[in-house]
Amino acid sequence: MKIILTQEVSGLGSPGDVVEVKDGYGRNYLLPQGFAITWSKGAEKQVSVIRRAREAREIRDLGHANEIKAQLEGLTKVSLSARAGDGGRLFGSVTPTEVVEAVRAAGGPALDRRRLELSGHIKSLGAHQIRVKLHPEVTARFDLTVVKAK
Repeated sequence: MKIILTQEVSGLGSPGDVVEVKDGYGRNYLLPQGFAITWSKGAEKQVSVIRRAREAREIRDLGHANEIKAQLEGLTKVSLSARAGDGGRLFGSVTPTEVVEAVRAAGGPALDRRRLELSGHIKSLGAHQIRVKLHPEVTARFDLTVVKAK
């Protein structure tokens, strides 16, 4: 199935890219989530508009991404409280949405949860390294401390 991406999809492409995917992946995930539209000759015109907007945004966002990286790496204490058992194991795991809220509460910039790169499921108390891919050339890192909720 040939589709046109409208948003960045990890491992597949960025907005405006025309990609070939398996039918089920396109029909059941990409199209309903709004990450893509079906390819057609009329939609091909939209690709050029999406690409022009992406190129303008990338040029403008490189400097902005560096500013956000400096803000994120300047944060000294990003902490998140979560329910945990006696052994330090969480009931459930920490979600990217919770990490974004913790950054905002610590005085950091507003982030998109899809840009977070967690090294796995965060299921324990303590310090964890979080990576944020702000731009294809800019990746920020910060420490998240998970503490036990009272």
